Amino acid sequence: MNRYLQLHVLVLVLAATAIFGELISISAVGVVVWRTLFASLGAAFWVAVIRRHRLWLGGAAVRSLLGIGVIVGVHWICFFQAVKISNISICLAGLAAIPLFTAFTEPLFEKRRIRPFEVLIGLLILVGVATIAGAIQSKDLPGLGIALLSAFLAAVFPVMNRRLVTTGSDPMTMVAWEMAGALMAALILFPWMSEGESLFAWSGFDWLWLLSLALICTVFAHAFHIHLLQKLSAYTMNLAISFEPLYGILAAAILFGEYKQLPPMYFVGLAAILLANVIHPICVRLTRKPVD
Repeated sequence: MNRYLQLHVLVLVLAATAIFGELISISAVGVVVWRTLFASLGAAFWVAVIRRHRLWLGGAAVRSLLGIGVIVGVHWICFFQAVKISNISICLAGLAAIPLFTAFTEPLFEKRRIRPFEVLIGLLILVGVATIAGAIQSKDLPGLGIALLSAFLAAVFPVMNRRLVTTGSDPMTMVAWEMAGALMAALILFPWMSEGESLFAWSGFDWLWLLSLALICTVFAHAFHIHLLQKLSAYTMNLAISFEPLYGILAAAILFGEYKQLPPMYFVGLAAILLANVIHPICVRLTRKPVD
């Protein structure tokens, strides 16, 4: 399968994350606790039992992966919190600012010059996000703000992962340790963010949605994401993930009828985000400096 097609399959899976976040009744930090617990155990089982590979990578590597996992965990807490205090569509629109942040974080970590066209494309996405912010109700602005914080954190950990995966680290082993780090972050934050809610305050099909979120949208998606980073730059990955709002918003429209709550200017802003995705490959071709 073409690697760019694989990338968009990954984006479809990631878009389902917001849907599960809406379906699960427990708090945002509670969702992340269970998601990362199931995901870390699932990934570790796959590596140690199914593939019979060693999990221990050495102290320095494990500390690095746990640190990345902490960033991932806080990113997810912000993401699910944005879904719960606003809605899926607004959360995903804020998350689409990832390429703007990545245009600066990737050069910083990889010690290269900032590419002007990456910044310009990121600014176009920012215009789209600003248009959405101006169109939505004031009660939804905190949700958009938290989603933007989530986007910033999401622009950091793929760049850090790329540095590790290009040295030959096994993607699924990385997932196991990173999910353990994310679990640590969620457990530390749970007493302050859960508002007295029990970790076991499940209802209905929460167990099924949490398992699906952990195994499909986390273990599979995270390992597949790391695998693709072996072939694609973090900027290319994150720009394609800007399509996540489109896929997620379409799903939210079908399942929850969210389009009825969105003003016309929201879709103008979303169009600017999608336009950035069309411009990117053209800029790469014209500059004759492929980023992947």
